[in-house]
Amino acid sequence: MLVPDPKAVRTLLTRYASLRIAQAERESPATARELEDVSYTLCVMMGTTDVREAVARADALLPAAAVADPDGEDSLPLAG
Repeated sequence: MLVPDPKAVRTLLTRYASLRIAQAERESPATARELEDVSYTLCVMMGTTDVREAVARADALLPAAAVADPDGEDSLPLAG
């Protein structure tokens, strides 16, 4: 199984969360379309058809990726 790049996953999760907040604060067709696109991409990247499952898989992937390469240049801090 291919493992997605943690940086790409982190970027998608951040964008997904930002769009969900924006849509909750003020609905707009453009935001809804972009949210749908990001949700689809996240699902494809994580190998699922359900965005909630994709988010859960992405959340599980990120800590594992950080542990696998804690000192590498490509590692991402989970909090900070």
